[in-house]
Order: sequence, then C-alpha cells, then structure tokens
Amino acid sequence: MALGFDSFGIAPADARPDLPEKLNAALAAGWHGDMAWMADTAERRGSPTQLWAGAKSIIVLGINYGPESDPLALLGEPTLGAISVYARNRDYHEIIKGKLKELAGLLARRSGAEVKVFVDTAPLMEKPMAEAAGLGWQGKHTVLVSRAFGSWLFLGAILTAAELPLDKPHAESCGSCTKCLDVCPTNAFPAPFQLDARRCLAYLSVEHKGQIPLEFRVPMGNRIYGCDDCLAVCPWNKFASVSREARLRARDELERPALADLVQLDDAGFRALFAGSPVKRIGLARFLRNVLIGIGNSADIGLLPLVEARLADESALVRGAAIWALRRLAPERATALSQTYLLREDNPDVASEWTVDLA
Repeated sequence: MALGFDSFGIAPADARPDLPEKLNAALAAGWHGDMAWMADTAERRGSPTQLWAGAKSIIVLGINYGPESDPLALLGEPTLGAISVYARNRDYHEIIKGKLKELAGLLARRSGAEVKVFVDTAPLMEKPMAEAAGLGWQGKHTVLVSRAFGSWLFLGAILTAAELPLDKPHAESCGSCTKCLDVCPTNAFPAPFQLDARRCLAYLSVEHKGQIPLEFRVPMGNRIYGCDDCLAVCPWNKFASVSREARLRARDELERPALADLVQLDDAGFRALFAGSPVKRIGLARFLRNVLIGIGNSADIGLLPLVEARLADESALVRGAAIWALRRLAPERATALSQTYLLREDNPDVASEWTVDLA
C-alpha cells in the first residue's frame, strides 16, 4: 500500500460477540495485574460497538516490523541489554496513527461516513478483530500470527459508520506447535491462548511499577525492556521479511547497549537516548530497576562499582534493585555493606532486600 501498510482487512464491528465473556474471565482471574485501566474500561473494551455505537465496520491494518536478526541471540550476551524489537526505534503509535488518519480521512471523504482511528492506547481489542478481518489468527501466545509476517505485525484500526465489503475471518493455524509456550521463561501461559500478565516479563519490565517479584528476577536475565521470546520462536516467522519501513528499523545504539553504560544514565541522558522511543514512557527509575536486574544476572563483578553507586539512589525502586544485584554478584561484599546502608534506610521494602532469601 502507498501508505506503508503491509496487511489490510475488514470485519463487521460486531464480529466478535464472544469477547466480553473472555475478557471478563481474564479480569476475574486477575491476569491483568495492576493494569487497572483494563478493568475500568472493560465494558467498552469488550466490543467496538460499545466503544462507539455508530460503528458498522472495522478496518484493521498491520505494519511488518520483522527484525533483521534473531532477537534471542542477545540473551547469550549477559553484559548487554536486550530491548524488545518493537521499542528499538520510534514509538510505533506515532508512526501508525498518522498513516491511519490519512487513510481514514480518505475513507470519510469518499463514503461520507464518520470514522474513528485507534492505535493500541484506546480500549479496543485489535488482535481478535484482526483475526475477524482475516489478517491472521491469535496464536497460543495470544499475539496475532500472520502467514506472511509471522508474529511481527503492529496493528491499528479504523471504525466507520459505513457498511463495507467484508473479508473472511482467519482460522487458527497453530496446529500442535507449542514452541511459544515452551520458551516462556516464567510460565506466563496458564493454557494455550491464555496469558497471565502477572508472570509475563513484557508486562513486568514495562507496565509493573513496583519491584520485580523475586521469583522472576533470575528468569528475567538481561531483558531490560519487554520480552520477545514467544514471538521470536514462532515457526511462521520464517515467511516474514525484514521490515521495509525505514522508521521501524532498529537504531544502532539500541540494538546492543551495554548495561555498564545504561546504569550510569541520569534523567537527561535517559530522555536523550530514548527520545521518541516507547522506552521513555516508563521513566528512569523503572528503567534502572530493569538494568540492575540485568547486571545482577550478568556475573560480571567488574560492574560492582556501578551497582554500589546506585545503593544510595533517591529512588527506592532503584536502591532495592541495586541491593539485589550486589548480593547476586558479591554476597560477601553485600554483607559487609549491609549494616551501613540499613542504618540509613527508611523504606521497609528496600531494607528487606538486604536480608530476603535469594534462593
């Protein structure tokens, strides 16, 4: 397409009457974690027609963001930080929304019907609607899978009051494959096609505002923003080409960043490095939390001075992660420093990091 979309399909706005029941079951199980906005918007999220009563058709579009190399290879280099493929360049919301508005404007002019544009931030369930529109199917990892682009599609949607010609829904085509489930380092899938975000490293490293739960810190490895494991092992990726959209190609400095450099960032440096990137939205403290977990898993004692420099950080989140990293890398050094820092610490959660069982 001239606008740079790689996939396109149309479904009735009411194509998935099963969504409210599935959504409510997931919310009742608590799988959304502390993403309270999912529960707050559940009624509208359950159906596009609840979001906009005038909607008749939904156009779902996808942009391929297939990486140039295997993102899992970086997990074998523990002194480097692994940033999810989707976040290695400009925020995809900005890229897609402009294109969608242009297409929606053209549709509105030609049809005379009202249109509304959505990119992820609105309470619209794009993946099941993309399945209904024939772009692909939701795989066992709950991500949309395309025969042409594997698991690497950014999605956007246009709701319209026009009744448009419809595409056939795509049948689920995972077969007996369970690679995406088997590779998950934290067992975040209660069953195929179900995801418990509370155990998902993509959620924990991005959406979760507190300390990373102890049981997930070692499995987190050097994943400092997001997790691509279940996407990257999908066999359908073999048909996916590298993204043709230049603005979605990874920036060199975000492909193989050194943890030693990242842990030294101040707020200005963080904002400069991640300008225009979705990483910037989590803020410096959460980012440093993730980096320090990565350092704790690196086995590189040469990073100890950088860890110790964060023990007195103004952020309790950063201090707590620094203590864990120190105890992982140098238990005896941690014991020697513990009393000094415990005397200064007024946050009980941070203080407990000095004594909690790491096993």
